[in-house]
Amino acid sequence: MKAALLQMTSGIDHAANAAVLVDAVAKAADAGAAMLFTPEMSGLLDRDRARAAASIVAEPDDRVLAAVREAAARHGLWVNLGSLAVRHGDRLANRGFVIDDAGAIRARYDKLHLFDVDLPPSREGGGESWRESAAYTAGKAAVVVETPIGRLGLSICYDLRFPDLYRALSDAGATVLAIPAAFTRPTGAAHWEVLLRARAIEAGAFVLAAAQTGRHADGRETWGHSLAIDPWGDVLLDMGDAAGLAMVEFDMGRLADVRARIPALRHRRPVPAVTRA
Repeated sequence: MKAALLQMTSGIDHAANAAVLVDAVAKAADAGAAMLFTPEMSGLLDRDRARAAASIVAEPDDRVLAAVREAAARHGLWVNLGSLAVRHGDRLANRGFVIDDAGAIRARYDKLHLFDVDLPPSREGGGESWRESAAYTAGKAAVVVETPIGRLGLSICYDLRFPDLYRALSDAGATVLAIPAAFTRPTGAAHWEVLLRARAIEAGAFVLAAAQTGRHADGRETWGHSLAIDPWGDVLLDMGDAAGLAMVEFDMGRLADVRARIPALRHRRPVPAVTRA
């Protein structure tokens, strides 16, 4: 099985971001990938909310989404479009999409956990404040979808820190977990790889995590290091900090082998109420 991961430095120009995505669809299809994975906020990354608001539209009017759907159909490739900012009532949603090889949307997922944090200064950067909930509404449901590479469980960025979500996805039969992201440099340096490997091990699943990287037009910096990880926690691909497209091959037989060796999914039990001693 072969998948493609796109590592981007998305900016504030929708058209430029769409062109990168469309080109990646063509190249991934030419390389024989069954599916392409793109980062969180593939269509627009802009911390200036007043400026960004003028460009964010409802899903049916989103030109980036339309361009990726058309490219997927033209090249016969499934795509996990990591996420786009879309209008959702009087607020916004951070929404991921699974698009099939005919350009149809097979699944949508709105990010459940919103990034509201204050990062202290550190040697990796920081001193930043983020309030995703000021503009975005949280999703209401976890999502699993059948794809050519297996049953895919969807999540986005900050969701990575909440293992209960991945337990629910693996309980629903997910064998591959998509974790598109735009991790900051300080949190990426500290936690990105270790959390991704933990989610793969706990769920006994492959993890495909396409990420944003580098310095963006809005001034932010993201960590990069898009990763593919197998169910044992071994890193199959690390894209470093350069933007670009990479291919990863993985054997679904590895999934059965790992789950047989460590049958933790079969041993799961409901957690009883906590007793205070």
